[in-house]
Amino acid sequence: MAGEGVPGSAELVRGTGSVHASTSGGRRYRPSGDGQWRRKAGGFAAWLAFVLHAGAAAQALPALSYQAAQQQVLARSDKLGAARAAVESKELQLEGVRHLGGPSLSVSASHIRYEANANLSLSGLNNIGIPLPLPSSVELERRGSLTNKSLIGIWPLYLGGATDAARGLVNAQADEARADATQAGYEVQTTLAKRYFAAQLAARAWDLRREALRAIGEHDRAAERMMAEGTIARVDRLQARVALEDARREERKAQDTLELAQVALGRTLRMDEAVRPSTPLFILTQSIEPLSYFLEAAMRGHPALGKVAAKEEQARQLHAVETATRRPQVFAFGGHQIRSENGSWLVGVGVRWTLWDSLDRPALDAASDKTILQAQLTEAQARQDISLLVESKWRAVDQARRQFLATGASVELADEVVRLRTSGLREGVSTATDLIDAETNRAKVQTERAQAAYDYIQSLAELLEASGLGGELTRYIERADVRLPLAAVAADPVRGP
Repeated sequence: MAGEGVPGSAELVRGTGSVHASTSGGRRYRPSGDGQWRRKAGGFAAWLAFVLHAGAAAQALPALSYQAAQQQVLARSDKLGAARAAVESKELQLEGVRHLGGPSLSVSASHIRYEANANLSLSGLNNIGIPLPLPSSVELERRGSLTNKSLIGIWPLYLGGATDAARGLVNAQADEARADATQAGYEVQTTLAKRYFAAQLAARAWDLRREALRAIGEHDRAAERMMAEGTIARVDRLQARVALEDARREERKAQDTLELAQVALGRTLRMDEAVRPSTPLFILTQSIEPLSYFLEAAMRGHPALGKVAAKEEQARQLHAVETATRRPQVFAFGGHQIRSENGSWLVGVGVRWTLWDSLDRPALDAASDKTILQAQLTEAQARQDISLLVESKWRAVDQARRQFLATGASVELADEVVRLRTSGLREGVSTATDLIDAETNRAKVQTERAQAAYDYIQSLAELLEASGLGGELTRYIERADVRLPLAAVAADPVRGP
C-alpha cells in the first residue's frame, strides 16, 4: 500500500464544481444558459446517487471497534487456543506429580496350576540287614492348584532428591508453556492491529479511488459534449476516455485490495461476514515514552526471557535428577497375604545404593553443566537481541510520527493549490489539466498521510510486542490526539461502477 496512491498526473479530476476540459490550445469550455443548468443538475443527481449508494454500503456492514476486535480475537484465536491448551496440559501434569514420592499400596493375586514329579530311591532300605519286599525306587507325582492374594505397600523414605527434581522439571516445563502462550497472545494482537488498520487504510484508498472515478466521469462527459460541439480535438477526447478507463481500473484494484484486507481481518477474527472497522487511523503527535521505559519493560517481562529462564531451570532439575541416582535410596515396605485365617505378613526397611554401573557419571555431570551454561548464554544473547529490537522499533515509531507530521504542510499546500486552480479555471487563467494535476497531487498527499499513520500504528504495535507490552495498544488509541476521518465507503458484495 505504501506505493499505492491515485492515478497519475492528468488522470483524474476531483471537486464539486463544474469540470471543463481544455482544448489543445488551452481554451476552456463554458456551457451557458439552460444547457448549463441542466448539465449541472444532471451532474449533481449523479453525484447524489453515488453518495447515497456509498453511504448505504457503509451502513450495511456491522461496525466493530478495535477494542471489541481485540476481545474477540483473544477469545477465538486458534493459535492462542493451542497455546492455552499446552499450558493446561502442563498444569495438569504438574498436578499429577504433586504427590510423587509418597506411599503406594497395591494388591496382587495369582492362580497357579502345577504338576510335581519326583523319583524316590529305596535302595538304602535294602541294606539294613532286614530283607524287605521293596522296590529299588518309587515314582511320586502330585497335581494341584494354588491361589494367592496379597497386599503390598511401599513408602519411599529417601530418594536422594529425585522426586523434588521431577516436580521441579514439570513446573519449569509449565513455565515455558506459559511464556509461549504469552508470546502467542502478543503476536495475535500485533497481527490484529496490522490487519484491522490495514482494512482502514484500504477503505481510505478506495474512497479516494471512487471519488477520482466520479470526477473523471464528469470530465469524460464534458469532453464528449465539447467534441460534439467542435470545441476540442479528437485526441483530447481520447485522452479523457483513457483517463476514465485508468480510473476505473484503479478503482477496481483498490476495491479488490479492500476486500482482501477485510477477508484477512475476518479470518483473524474467525468471522464469516465482513465488518467495518470503526476505530480510525490515529497518531500521537508528541513523542511516546522514552526508550528506557520500553527497554526496562522488555527486560522485566518479555516472554522470550521467561522461556529461556524456564529452559535453564529444566536443565538444573535434570542435573538434580542425575545427582539423585548416585545417592542411596531408603524405603519401607510391607505385605500381607489375604486368607480367611492365618494370613502371612511382613514389614521391613530397605536400602539401595548403586556403587557402580556401566554409565560414565562424570561425563553425564559435565553434560548437564554444559546444558545449564548453554541456557545462560542463550539468555544473555536474547537480552542483547531484544534490546536491539526494542530500540529499532522505537526509532521506527518516532520516524513514522515525524513522517506523518511532515505531510501536514504538504496537505495544506495541496489544498491551497486546488483552491487556486479551481478559482483560476473559473476566471480563465487555468486549464482543466492544471486542476487535474492539482487534484491528483492532493489525493496522492492524502494517501501518503494515511499510509504514514498506518506505518506509525504498525511500528507501535511491533514495539509493544518487542517490549512485552503487547496488550497495551488500546491505551495509545485513547491517548491519540490526531484521528484520521473514517472512509465514506465500505466494501460490499455489489461491485461499484
